[in-house]
Amino acid sequence: MFDRLSSLVAALTMIAIAALFAAMVGGDALSITILTITAIAAVAVLYSTLAAPVSDARVQVNTEPVALPPRSLLHHPDFAQWADQEKEPLLGTAANIVTIANDAAIKLLGRHIVGADIRTAIRHPAATDWLSRLADAAPVETLSLADFPRPGQRWTMRIAKLSGTDRIIFLSDRSAIDAADRMRSDFVANASHELRTPLAAILGYVETLQDMNGEDDGPTRHRFLSIIDREARRMQQLVMDLLSISRVEADRFRRPTATIDLRVVAGATVAQLRESDQPRARDIVAELGHAEQPIFGDEAQLSQLAHNIITNAMKYGRPGTPVTVKLAREGTRVRLSVVDEGDGIEADHIPRLTERFYRVDEARSRSVGGTGLGLAIVKHISERHQGQLDIASEIGKGTTVSVVFRLATEN
Repeated sequence: MFDRLSSLVAALTMIAIAALFAAMVGGDALSITILTITAIAAVAVLYSTLAAPVSDARVQVNTEPVALPPRSLLHHPDFAQWADQEKEPLLGTAANIVTIANDAAIKLLGRHIVGADIRTAIRHPAATDWLSRLADAAPVETLSLADFPRPGQRWTMRIAKLSGTDRIIFLSDRSAIDAADRMRSDFVANASHELRTPLAAILGYVETLQDMNGEDDGPTRHRFLSIIDREARRMQQLVMDLLSISRVEADRFRRPTATIDLRVVAGATVAQLRESDQPRARDIVAELGHAEQPIFGDEAQLSQLAHNIITNAMKYGRPGTPVTVKLAREGTRVRLSVVDEGDGIEADHIPRLTERFYRVDEARSRSVGGTGLGLAIVKHISERHQGQLDIASEIGKGTTVSVVFRLATEN
């Protein structure tokens, strides 16, 4: 197709050729005029048949905004990056299908949850029931998941609604907080019980003495007064142990900076116990060596640690058998060990020995004057000094309690 300019050029060319042809054949003026008119008419017909150029057309453009569907937050690349930075499990769902799960969620629930139905990914009856009613108009609340994902643990679940059927599910571990709450409640209950028992004995014997009305019964009075004295001292020791735990816990984040010779501390504790009126004072055997064992420590707390370990061995070892206190260097560390030759402790009890008020044999512990806090104090002091507490026992042969400390001369 020719445009108008090209058609005009072609028409003029045809007219010129027609006129030149007429002149060459020797035609007169009339013939030349007729040929010229004919050429002009042909060009006019040709020009009229050409289509109008596109450039002259009026194009109507729709300037009204087009409504686009909203973009899902779950498919935004920055959302996945943010989700993986979250330390707690986070899942994104669309129509109840898990479309995204961060690293914490995959570690908790497994990699297979991506693409699965959320009601099967979180296997808990309360969660399944709640997730099945997400379409309801009921307000979203925080849901407690007891014994999830394993017995004894507790998690909470909450949901954030997005556009359409998109949801974000947050999971939070509450197991440690619940354990701390239970420990606090147990501690208060046990402390109350431990204080109430000797207090009841003291009050009972005091009332009995008051009712004797001066009767001349010296042996009975002396026995009652001895029981009152024993129970009062037991209460005193319990209060002192409770105060010791409180002080150690208050300082647990402050590392000791003073250099202490552990050999001197252990030797002083052994000497103090040997000079006491305890029935097994002479059973203590010290193997401390002669080399210095410098560590960063609190002298008073380290003395209490050594005292608790040694007196425990004296209480629960068989009479007449040695209670051996050892110091041994192990590379860049030093180990303080106390070995008794008692009945031993069953393996099931060993992990719980450092719990407050825990006793393997409650009746025997009360008879020897134990408060159930000795090893709990040892554990807290060890942790403050970055030491490692270890308890090993064999039934019928005895128990070894040891604490390993880093030497102060090493970085």
